[in-house]
Amino acid sequence: MAGRLAGKVAMITGGGSGLGEATAIRFAAEGARVYVSDIREDAAVTVAEAIKKTGGKASSLVQDVCNEGQWSELMDHIIAEQGHLDILVNNAGIVITGTAEDASLEDWRKVTSVNLDGVFMGTREGIRVMKNSGGSIINISSIEGIVGEPATAAYNASKGGVRIFSKSAALHCAEKGYNIRVNTVHPGFILTPMVTEGVANMPEDMRLDMEQVVAQRIPLGHMGEPEDIANGCLYLASDESKYMTGSELVIDGGYTCK
Repeated sequence: MAGRLAGKVAMITGGGSGLGEATAIRFAAEGARVYVSDIREDAAVTVAEAIKKTGGKASSLVQDVCNEGQWSELMDHIIAEQGHLDILVNNAGIVITGTAEDASLEDWRKVTSVNLDGVFMGTREGIRVMKNSGGSIINISSIEGIVGEPATAAYNASKGGVRIFSKSAALHCAEKGYNIRVNTVHPGFILTPMVTEGVANMPEDMRLDMEQVVAQRIPLGHMGEPEDIANGCLYLASDESKYMTGSELVIDGGYTCK
């Protein structure tokens, strides 16, 4: 299957649904050999099997991105099978609502463990296996890594951390001459299970405020679709973005323009 990612090997965390699923499908359609990782085995298998039914190449991996040892094992597994890894998308993430006043330390640590620690470990392992051959690491942040949201303090902190950490990693790789590009994608309000479930779990007043945000503050007037983010990731994964590193790709319907 020829395409913009022909001959490339990609791994996508949280690939069993939402943005990760859309990105895995898009990458495979462009010729990549895709490893779909997710903490839910059934979700990863479903996406990988769907890709194979359309003629793409995919495998499923069970992964807890908070497990340091598992990161090394899975990377070594991919290298043993393919000989190289060209693209890593650190997409796995969670959101738990809570303000700076009422969020629990337990929830804070759970969110940052997945959203920030997982990205750190993934980036570190990606550098380890890519530094002799080059590659593209794409870390999924959020518009909430750029602007604040009162009801999601831990999520804001974790996604802001992803943004700045990725710049540090990009500079390190450039300084070392590794030919590894590290960039962040900042989705706005996208119709994924995480967003819809997060909104549903908010207190009614917060939920109504969120609905107003969608109606009034997104200049394009509607939420995005997972494919919108997958298309952005495709650009960063391809050689078309060879002069981009440490950059932020914001895909938010114009939300952060205001």
